[in-house]
Amino acid sequence: MIIGLDVGGTHADVVLLSQAGLEKQAKVPTDESQLFETVLAGLDAVTEGVDPAKIRRIVLSTTLAANLVVQRKLPPVGMIVAGGPGIDPALFAPNEHYRVVKGAMDHRGREIAPLDEREIQEAAEQFKKEGIRYMGVVTKFSVHNPDHEKRMAAIVAPFCDQVFMGHQFSGNLNFPRRIDTTYLNAAVFPVHKAFFEAVKGSLAKKGLNVPLRILKPDGGNMNFESSFDHPALTILSGPSASVMGALTTAPSSGATWILDIGGTTTDMALLIDGVPLLAPLGIEIGPYKTLIRALQTHSIGVGGDSVVRMEEGALTVGPDRTGRAMAYGGTVPTPTDAFRVLGLMQGGDLGRAEAGLTPIAQQLGVGLETAAVRIVEQACRQILDAANEMLERINSKPVYTVHELWEGSEIRPRHLMVLGGPATQFAEYLMKQFDGSVSVVPHCEVANAIGCALARTTSEITLFADTSCQLAVASGELFNSEIPAAFTLEDARELALQLLREKALRRGANPDHLELEIVDAYQFNMIRGFTTIGKNIRVRAQVKPGLIQGYDPIGGKLRREDL
Repeated sequence: MIIGLDVGGTHADVVLLSQAGLEKQAKVPTDESQLFETVLAGLDAVTEGVDPAKIRRIVLSTTLAANLVVQRKLPPVGMIVAGGPGIDPALFAPNEHYRVVKGAMDHRGREIAPLDEREIQEAAEQFKKEGIRYMGVVTKFSVHNPDHEKRMAAIVAPFCDQVFMGHQFSGNLNFPRRIDTTYLNAAVFPVHKAFFEAVKGSLAKKGLNVPLRILKPDGGNMNFESSFDHPALTILSGPSASVMGALTTAPSSGATWILDIGGTTTDMALLIDGVPLLAPLGIEIGPYKTLIRALQTHSIGVGGDSVVRMEEGALTVGPDRTGRAMAYGGTVPTPTDAFRVLGLMQGGDLGRAEAGLTPIAQQLGVGLETAAVRIVEQACRQILDAANEMLERINSKPVYTVHELWEGSEIRPRHLMVLGGPATQFAEYLMKQFDGSVSVVPHCEVANAIGCALARTTSEITLFADTSCQLAVASGELFNSEIPAAFTLEDARELALQLLREKALRRGANPDHLELEIVDAYQFNMIRGFTTIGKNIRVRAQVKPGLIQGYDPIGGKLRREDL
């Protein structure tokens, strides 16, 4: 058995899957001030009467880290950065506690200016005086040579609880994004650690002492222990859960929209031939542009509980949510109230829903039911407009799936899949506005939690090799090794796959079902004068994102109990 748990802004969705399929499901209100209790309430609902020994693992997805970023409630972090030739690191401060220090490497990882260790220590001492407990250190070309970052971390460590190094998080070159990535990892670490330690401790008390994993924004998962080194990988894991939930029944050909309509937001993504698109550089959230590998998703503030209002004679939905629908005790009208008036939802207080829509109907000069229809149509229009804007952005740039660069004609989705609590109700009206077919994902109200449970463990590594220096480096994997001058691109491929396999197993992958692939591999000659002095080689490899081995998408069952 596997438990999948996805914590959204409105509800936490929990499922229990077994060889028989979906055994239990629960949807509990999210209390962001008591998120721990929210999670436990969901777990209680699906584990009652279940033998704990039968539960193989639990996969969590949470908006906790993302909410901190969006709401600008991150704790203070001390950032110490050393640059290199060209770009000035002072231009890319992600926060106010930011110090640029002397020291530099060139693009091949050779020192061209030594670190000023006294300057680094003085910065760390000052941060400590200001009560800062978490720090990050970044240098420009650390993916080619992390020695400066390692030395900076050693100097800083006595003055803080935890220090994060930029080369740990990605093998890709992009100095500004590496700074933001390191900052976010340090900033979300304390809340990530406190939340997951509390969850794990409570699970043990309940007799659920089972492997705990978290969903990553690339649609894969990693074990809990690994997440301590990469806490920012919890950011935007919610939208990736939606994509993985839709993958279970998505068409294998053509372009398909995925819309997860919740109470607070609608998360959208695209599939091409059943494969999700990948954000080519990394997550962009709030003002931060990162190297955190992620599916290409977009979120807007339109959901079942979004505020409906009239503004200058125009009907609008969202982007804010102030609480529950009026039918369920809220204070402002919402699309949920419109569905209740139209008889498309049961439960709640119909009279309160009608009272909420009455002022809207009066301003529109129509009856209650007509007003309700217009509210739902407006919500659908805003969702589809945002989807079209996302599509324009995607079509204006090279398109990458999670497997490869996609080279084809302009993307024009002809199918739309809807999931989320109000998916069935919204789908009926989306059909009238979308130029194509519309379907509702099975178990739509908890499909994101199902996707969370079924996502396989993923990993990625980037290997650099310089045959003139006779050195191979995979900085994020703490790998640094001498190589012969005759080292080839094929040698680099084999080494990259070996390192990837080891990393995937450390993160909890099933050793019998590892799908490894080379995503990118190239080399170019290094010339000095008129002589070739060596080769510069770069190889990027990954475990293919997808669903775990043994899941039957047609029957909705697990074929093996030891997955």
